[in-house]
Amino acid sequence: MSTVHNIANGNADINTDVNADGRWNTPLTQALGCRYPIIQTAMGWVSDANLVIATTRAGGFGFLAGATMDTEQVESEIKKVIAATGTSNFGLNFHMFQENAQQCLDLAISYKLRAVSYGRGPDQATIARLKAAGVLCIPTVGAVKHAIKAVELGADMITIQGSEGGGHTGSVPSSILLPQVLNAVSVPVIAAGGFSCGRGLASVLGAGAAGMAMGTRFLLTSDAPTPKNTQQRYIDTQDSSEISISTAVDGMRHRMINTPFITELERAGGIKRLWLALTSARQWQQEMGMTYFHMLKVFVKGLREDPKAAATLIMSANQPVLIQKSMVDGKPDEGILPSGQVAASINNLPSVSTLIDEIITEADNCLEQLINRRTTGQPNKEAS
Repeated sequence: MSTVHNIANGNADINTDVNADGRWNTPLTQALGCRYPIIQTAMGWVSDANLVIATTRAGGFGFLAGATMDTEQVESEIKKVIAATGTSNFGLNFHMFQENAQQCLDLAISYKLRAVSYGRGPDQATIARLKAAGVLCIPTVGAVKHAIKAVELGADMITIQGSEGGGHTGSVPSSILLPQVLNAVSVPVIAAGGFSCGRGLASVLGAGAAGMAMGTRFLLTSDAPTPKNTQQRYIDTQDSSEISISTAVDGMRHRMINTPFITELERAGGIKRLWLALTSARQWQQEMGMTYFHMLKVFVKGLREDPKAAATLIMSANQPVLIQKSMVDGKPDEGILPSGQVAASINNLPSVSTLIDEIITEADNCLEQLINRRTTGQPNKEAS
């Protein structure tokens, strides 16, 4: 076993409860109480208690996807993780615009969770309340200005997501965004967007990040609850051209695997796009509460105003059930498949434990080679 020095930060203090030998000791592991600086991100309908449990046991740090759960389910999932792991060293993700946002905040505080993550997040007073309760605030940003603003509001860490990331994503690649944010803020920075292996972890630690976050790679594990045929649809995507940015769903940049539904939506004009949106919503009338009469009424109103804008509004509201269609019901070609570009390089479904072990071994070798080159000028053949 090689011995990687603490190159991610110069802090000589070691979290003896987590990293007794000092390996992988970064500001992330110190703050979050995990063994390795690896984050499992919150993915709607995917990041459930079982995935967080597997991540926690393997030494990473997991986030529950509270944005796609009602309050009762959020609390139930929190209890499952605590019962299985004996710790509250995991996180909860939520959006302030969701109906039960305040209840999610209350649960994070009540169960003394280690952290919360969010995008367009809470105001300064709410963040102060979380911090006072010992809950770390870790927003995800896609631009330098958003990182600076998040720190001003009280963020304890920042996760940057480069344009390579899945789901809603910005336009700046991780290789550009990470050094920009590291230069702009003083809090620890976590890198996300385009990472799936040990070489990625070594690269972000070498750049000065405190750790690496992954979504798509954790989705494609045997511990994820995602239906096998949906996972296979990801595995079968071996050409990066099949994973692209679309704004057709809700008007925002959304990276996903091309499906027949998305292709049709992209090609449709305003009127057809409105009809597709309404038809999609109608299929889920129980969730949407949409009758045929209401559907026709909205369609006529959209025709009179702006069909494309009306379609975007309806699709935005319908987005969770479209993702559910893929991630829960196992019908990937009829819904949305949020995906990082890295999916095109993934061809297996390991357990989370195996995945993290492989990442750490590979990163260990990469960093050992780097250290050896710096000290001797020659690569370490044993670490190759």
